[in-house]
Amino acid sequence: MAALRRAARLCAAVGFRGCCPVRGYAGGPAQSPPTFGFLLDIDGVLVRGHRVIPAALEAFHKLRNAQGQLRVPVVFVTNAGNILQHGKAKELSDLLGCKVDPDQVILSHSPLKLFSQYHDKRMLVSGQGPLVENAQALGFRNVVTVDQLRAAFPVLDMVDLERRPKTTSLPRNDFPAIEGVLLLGEPVRWETNLQLIMDVLLSNGNPGTGLATDPYPHLPVLASNMDLLWMAEAKMPRFGHGTFLLCLETIYRKVTGRELRYEGLMGKPSILTYQYAEELIRQQAERRGWVAPIRKLYAVGDNPMSDVYGANLFHRYLQTAKRDGSEALGAGGLQKQQPPATQSCISILVCTGVYSPRDVVCGGPGLGGGELPFHGHRDFSFSPGLLEASHTVKDVHEAVQLVFREEGWAL
Repeated sequence: MAALRRAARLCAAVGFRGCCPVRGYAGGPAQSPPTFGFLLDIDGVLVRGHRVIPAALEAFHKLRNAQGQLRVPVVFVTNAGNILQHGKAKELSDLLGCKVDPDQVILSHSPLKLFSQYHDKRMLVSGQGPLVENAQALGFRNVVTVDQLRAAFPVLDMVDLERRPKTTSLPRNDFPAIEGVLLLGEPVRWETNLQLIMDVLLSNGNPGTGLATDPYPHLPVLASNMDLLWMAEAKMPRFGHGTFLLCLETIYRKVTGRELRYEGLMGKPSILTYQYAEELIRQQAERRGWVAPIRKLYAVGDNPMSDVYGANLFHRYLQTAKRDGSEALGAGGLQKQQPPATQSCISILVCTGVYSPRDVVCGGPGLGGGELPFHGHRDFSFSPGLLEASHTVKDVHEAVQLVFREEGWAL
């Protein structure tokens, strides 16, 4: 994982201004060791909501050999984060009829395991699902949920008339100060989470007291999943955590006149997420006894901004590392870096999710005849060319067929 830590320092070189074992496999070498692997998005590629897309079943029929083992290394890379890693693996196993191990699944917040400097800090965590369990699995040992903070200071949550406290409680001075904010995914009650997160940032972690002046730089903020939109069963895309982050950033700037700063931004299209996936691909190949290094990754997704942009951004990073050899410019200046074994990352866009063939990905007319808006996070410098997929296909089955043809593998 040391290479992943070094990779975090390379984000600035390719346009990002924020910082960002496989037990199910049987051993023994395959007849034809693969030199490529798949990074598969989940929502909109394999499933829509809780329903499997039929093409995904066809794809995995192609990906398995006669013994039911995967013919190539596969990692599932999702920007979802409101489920435990082993729970997502079990869900995929049931839907796909193929054993998926937890360490084949990368949730949006998985790379936060690398941010050990914050693991002992008292962190306010926002999101839904098994929040505390997820935070602890990432290494955070001292977390406070928004609900716990609200219970300690009930007068902070005043939007919902039905939830306003009926009596005024005495101020508390026994609540330990919060030292950072951990945003793992979109919460259920946005107004409560937005209000209390702002309270923590504006009070330097002491929302029961308040401060005369707003502290800046504010407390560390770590966030995962920048997707503005995602695709479920509805005919139109739904708001994602990126929309929540946009609300928080806008409110903070409006109130303070300053920009909200992130110490870490995880999930696609963050380069660190792809570095993390590359490491898991390498581990899978080693455990299967595939001695040939994995030179090429094929990233299949439905969201041009997160899946295509991220894969192309990572490809550009790989080309920079390859061109510069052991020296690559990172956020901290010129850093010595062992060139990654992977040489390319090919983006494949499917039409079963957020993207539709009717869309113009970039450079074309949007609503009203103007340019399509940029849906990416503000901390990623916009490069329109990175929105253009290497290949666009109907579904994930066609994607697998395309890759096998490209690699000269039997269908």
